[in-house]
Amino acid sequence: MDARATSVPTVVARPWERRSEKVQSWQRDRLALVYVRQSTPQQVHDHQESTRLQYGLTGRAQDLGWAAERVVVIDDDLGKSGASADGRPGFQRLVTEVSLDHVGIILGVEMSRLARSGKDWHQLLELCALFRTLIADLDGVYDPAEYNDRLLLGLKGTMSEAELHLLKQRMHQGRLNKARRGELAIPVPTGYLRRPSGEVTFDPDEQVQAVVRLIFGQFAELGTLSAVLRYLVRHEIQLGIRVRAGPGTGDLEWHRPNRMTLQNLLRNPIYAGAYAYGRRQVDPRRQRPGRPSSGRRVIDPEGWLVLLPDRLPAYITWEQYERNLARLRANQARADAIGAVRSGPSLLAGLVVCGRCGHRMTVRYSGVVTRHNYLCGRVATDYGGAWCQHLAGPCLDRFVSQQVLTALEPAALELSLAAASQVEQERAALDRLWQQRLERAAYEAERAERQYQVAEPENRLVVRQLERTWEEKLVARQQLDEAYHRFAREQPRLLSPTEQATIRRLAADIPALWDAPTTTDADRKAIIRQIVAQVTVAVQGESERVQVTITWAGGVQTAGELVRPVARVDQLSYYPRLVERVRALAAEGLSMAAIAARLNAEGFRPPKRRERFGPQGVHDLLQRLENRTPRRRSEQPVDLGVHEWWLADLARATGMPPVTLFSWIRRGWVTGRQQAEPPRRWILWADEAELEQLRERHRRPISYYTRHPWVAAP
Repeated sequence: MDARATSVPTVVARPWERRSEKVQSWQRDRLALVYVRQSTPQQVHDHQESTRLQYGLTGRAQDLGWAAERVVVIDDDLGKSGASADGRPGFQRLVTEVSLDHVGIILGVEMSRLARSGKDWHQLLELCALFRTLIADLDGVYDPAEYNDRLLLGLKGTMSEAELHLLKQRMHQGRLNKARRGELAIPVPTGYLRRPSGEVTFDPDEQVQAVVRLIFGQFAELGTLSAVLRYLVRHEIQLGIRVRAGPGTGDLEWHRPNRMTLQNLLRNPIYAGAYAYGRRQVDPRRQRPGRPSSGRRVIDPEGWLVLLPDRLPAYITWEQYERNLARLRANQARADAIGAVRSGPSLLAGLVVCGRCGHRMTVRYSGVVTRHNYLCGRVATDYGGAWCQHLAGPCLDRFVSQQVLTALEPAALELSLAAASQVEQERAALDRLWQQRLERAAYEAERAERQYQVAEPENRLVVRQLERTWEEKLVARQQLDEAYHRFAREQPRLLSPTEQATIRRLAADIPALWDAPTTTDADRKAIIRQIVAQVTVAVQGESERVQVTITWAGGVQTAGELVRPVARVDQLSYYPRLVERVRALAAEGLSMAAIAARLNAEGFRPPKRRERFGPQGVHDLLQRLENRTPRRRSEQPVDLGVHEWWLADLARATGMPPVTLFSWIRRGWVTGRQQAEPPRRWILWADEAELEQLRERHRRPISYYTRHPWVAAP
């Protein structure tokens, strides 16, 4: 037999010849995933034919050779947009199965069902090409591993993404065009109601309107969100909110006030009668994965897309709205802002400006809170230079306060009348709110009674519930009546003759009102800020003299000079004259007390916070001038008892600083006694056990006392 007749024919595939069968047998051994998705719940409800068409792709998979039990339908993403893989568990499951090499083919009606994002689409193509997973739609079957098919799939994905972009752009332009005419319906805040015709009106409930007007009035008076919130809580005032969605849409509910609600209310331009669109815009950099609605930030009015003034009913004017925004910005804790009025003892915080460099001076509290200083450290902070200047706060506060009281004195009568009128107006507004609350409680109780009366007595299942509701409304009405009577007794609507006389008396004596215990530092700050715009101070060298210039709210300036306390006597501007005078008086043979009295009579002041010279101060000054070491007082010998120690000796024995041991004496942690005669030294008691206990206490870290504040002794 011829060997050539039995040889196997050689088959060589030419480059232009393509494989006619894309689906291989080993791919049929894997799963066939049918991906079903509709973009919105409305499409799922209204476009059911498209959903049925997508579910019908299971038959297409069987026609391609997959067994029915190997076909899996993924429909977890019904009602979800394909703009991103975030929030689509079905698509994420599909990608996971492909990555695990479980999938032979993915079927979808069209490429837009799988993804409308280029990033997600090309990521899926990369995985399918790597694991040889096919993709099929109504047009055909594609192998992402082949360049031509992948090119076509990429084009289809790009068209799907562009289609979504065009749809969004068209919808956005339509909304924007409608908003420019003021016809786009936007959610209305509390105090407003949208009628079925689309018209925006005031909420028909008078109590809702009264609360909104009260909030704006109190913010204009108090000036801060926190103060308004405390006012509402103190008077048990709630905000009426209309339900926007659900079975009770449109119903009125009463909620306790909170800071964010008040802030949104003050910032919303609709209360000034303006129609605004685009106040909150999405910043892609702030969006969080899986949360498409995140990343929104409030835009300044200059960046709003649409602003149409005088289009809606207004609670306030546009000028008042701008003043409210300016006040909110000024209340923020920023270096270039005065900030909100706070409760600290510094009356001029945010108002003091350095007369040397022009920067705003800050407040520093040292030790106890009542001691504060004004200092300018901008150059030291920014450039590493020296501190510009500083001075004690109380002396500057007293000087400016005196100038403010002098300026207010001519308007004492007007102030008393305005204060009385303001108190009566505030009480009248609160009384109206109480009357509206009482009227609402009476209406709800009567309605519950009517519902109970019309029910069939035999239907006890319903009657029992209606009876309980009626009783609850009656109890609520009674409690509200009692609360109103207490309010009326404490704050009657009209001022009594005694209250009117008190207001007139206090207005006539403004300094007494200023120093009254009932007047807080926050009240004094608020008054100062109403009439003072800036206080410029310039310390003369290192002396006690300070040049002060007060710039009033109207622009008028008042210049003056004050005396600040200094640390050393040689810082005094009249130190040479003081030295000369002290030496002259000492040469006359006068005693220390006589010299001190003569200096006080002639107007000399000592350093620090002392008001008058004393004999000891004169003695120390003479010793300083003569460069002498002060003589120690003669001490009588003291016989210490058993286990008694001088303070310094006990400190050395326990290895701690004397100041620490002295602080323990003041706290009662160490037993001891003080000498009755000068120099009044401390004598402490400590045996061997006490010494060891003191050493152990000293070895404990400072954090121990912070973590155990309830322990009497460490």
